[in-house]
Amino acid sequence: MSEAKTEEVEEKPKSPLLKIIALVVVVILLMVLAIGGTLFATGMFSKKDKPDAELVLDEGVNAKGHDAPKAGGHGDAKGAHGDDKKGHGDDKKGGTPGGTPKKKAVPADANALFEKSYMELDEKKPLVANVSGSRKVMQVNLSLMTTYDDRVFKNVEKHRAALRSSVLDVLRLVTEADLAKPDFRAELAVKLRERINSELERLERFGGIEEVFFSEFVYQ
Repeated sequence: MSEAKTEEVEEKPKSPLLKIIALVVVVILLMVLAIGGTLFATGMFSKKDKPDAELVLDEGVNAKGHDAPKAGGHGDAKGAHGDDKKGHGDDKKGGTPGGTPKKKAVPADANALFEKSYMELDEKKPLVANVSGSRKVMQVNLSLMTTYDDRVFKNVEKHRAALRSSVLDVLRLVTEADLAKPDFRAELAVKLRERINSELERLERFGGIEEVFFSEFVYQ
């Protein structure tokens, strides 16, 4: 009887320890479950598809391909706007529309670098001037030549009245002694070209007449 009681007395202290251990285990399980639930809720356990390396490379190439045209496009646009602004700047300064006239190349002609164009200063009305210090009269028709584009002759047509007046001022200075010179007509053609170009430069900031010919020259 005494031994049985002793055993019972010894077993009783073990009971609270077991309860404590069981309680700790339960608490730990609850903590594990709580942490696991939180991680699951935040998507930590969801599968993330790893991007395919080839797909990433393709996307990178496509992205560069889309960027390149944009850069080039903006560059072309800038260049174009820059040219336009420059052209308008020439107009504001009094230059011919679209900038300075360009020479017209003739690649098929081995003997000529640029195409020559001709026009009469005034087909309808010849230039008539008195010879200085004389009763004689000169009647002249002028033909103009240029290798520049059509803007030069458009300027001539636009300012024909002013050009006729300038040419007559030169013709009125001719004397009978000048008419007797062997190279008179060649020298007069040079003076007329310089005067015409000077007037065009004053009005349009560009001359462009390279030679002057006499399609008619009469004095009497």
